[in-house]
Amino acid sequence: MGMMENSATIMAPLLLRNTVKSVLIYADKSLLNLAGKYKLLEIIRYLIVTAFLFFLRLFLSFFPSNYLHSLKSDDGYTFKPTQSSYIADSGIGDSGIGRSLWQLLVSVNDIPVSSTKYGIVRSLAERLIEGNNREDVEALREVNRRVLSAAFSRTICRVEAALIELGTGSGQFRLDRVFRTVRDGVWSGRVREDVSSCLGNSAEKLAAELLWLTQKLVGCGFEEEAVERWASASNLAQLSVVAENRVQGSLVKVSAFLFRQMKDIGLEETEGGNKERLMQTKMKMLITWLPFLCRGNNGTDIPVLSLSERAELEKILEDAIDMLQHEEQEQVLSLWLHNFTYCPSSDWPNLHASYARWCTSSRKLFFSSIKDVK
Repeated sequence: MGMMENSATIMAPLLLRNTVKSVLIYADKSLLNLAGKYKLLEIIRYLIVTAFLFFLRLFLSFFPSNYLHSLKSDDGYTFKPTQSSYIADSGIGDSGIGRSLWQLLVSVNDIPVSSTKYGIVRSLAERLIEGNNREDVEALREVNRRVLSAAFSRTICRVEAALIELGTGSGQFRLDRVFRTVRDGVWSGRVREDVSSCLGNSAEKLAAELLWLTQKLVGCGFEEEAVERWASASNLAQLSVVAENRVQGSLVKVSAFLFRQMKDIGLEETEGGNKERLMQTKMKMLITWLPFLCRGNNGTDIPVLSLSERAELEKILEDAIDMLQHEEQEQVLSLWLHNFTYCPSSDWPNLHASYARWCTSSRKLFFSSIKDVK
């Protein structure tokens, strides 16, 4: 009897959440088609989105952390307190030096950049990272890898949360896209820390810190880890398309930097399984971030990338596409063409040479198939 009551107690908030989610998303889709024509409906849609986000925060505030930890959503996501989950998942808490570095990196995210303490804490973090790296001890290198990787993922989530907060305020995001990001972990189980604490920090600041963490990860020799995590940041890539120009500028720099690192990853791999995994990562990187490169602001007044950097990145993208299977090339190039033509104000990245090569190859395959039939 007690088990049945406990099960009912656990299921009740999940059923309520799913019901409200379905109603709000259905209403949002209906209003989205009419909001462009009627100002009143646009205001109503904005109120619905705002109410939805308020409901999410209010809903989780009624339950203690240990209760949320026991809940699982219908897609298998476990609600866990953010900081402890990062520490538990990455093994940061195994050493004092790891916990100290983690605390510094969390503080860098949390302290406003206008504070004099910001520079002090960031300098301490850099000295600790460089000191661990300089010792040339594998255990300390592993500490750097785990802490920096966890901080990188945490900052990605915080940038996502900040962009959603800005985007929903201006009505730029569809509610179903917001909920998908929420479900994937921006607010699910991270609402108390990743959303609430990031509201005092701008997306621009967090995006700049993401670039800084990327450089630290690569500087410590963990470029493969950085590329894999960036390739998986599909929510951030979608949200970034309509972000502010300065936020987009930092994210363009991160993407360009990691595409350059991706170029040399796996070239010496001979083992079939690992080489295949790396090729899948490269494919994922292209699918995730190529649309943003086409649509994002690359610096109209002050270029984010120089002409030589743009040309270099175009060559890297072309080489990466040429390494893919024929069907994969079609998928990537079709995605590029759609997004490249969607944004007429930008002519970068121009992958027409890759597209022409693929067309030539497709024509040869077509002729070959005709000959085989005859």
